[in-house]
Amino acid sequence: MGVIIIPLTLLAAWILGLVGVSAPGAPADAPWDVLVLHWTLFMPVGIIFIVSAFMHTVLAKRTAASIGWTTNGFQYELGFVSLGLGIAGIWATYQGSDAWIAVAIPTTAFLFLAGVNHVVEMVRDRNFAPGNSVIVISDFGIPITLWAMLASVGAL
Repeated sequence: MGVIIIPLTLLAAWILGLVGVSAPGAPADAPWDVLVLHWTLFMPVGIIFIVSAFMHTVLAKRTAASIGWTTNGFQYELGFVSLGLGIAGIWATYQGSDAWIAVAIPTTAFLFLAGVNHVVEMVRDRNFAPGNSVIVISDFGIPITLWAMLASVGAL
């Protein structure tokens, strides 16, 4: 049930930010919303997308099975884009609002539409495999968090 780690990192980003734990790239006196944004870019976007890249390439068969799929070439492409998004998420953590927005746009497009696809598969195909159902928490939660925090910190 390793897929639960992804929503847990989003929850951790919120908790760390709300309790004021200093985040990578954030100023020492950063308010909670800046901390939540930095932690979100660093963990569920940065670290987890890099882990996703590994899972969809090196551990492709096991990862596909956890989603209810079979391994194919597109899964490797998913791993490659995940690597790029992960690196960009970590990089954006240390940059300003332009970088945050630039990372939020493709991350949102990817995750939100992946979430829609997962919901369609649950309804149409009755695919309730953990990698297809539990993942929708972060598919929608990460984009909502990114845009809510970008608005809150005045980056929009």
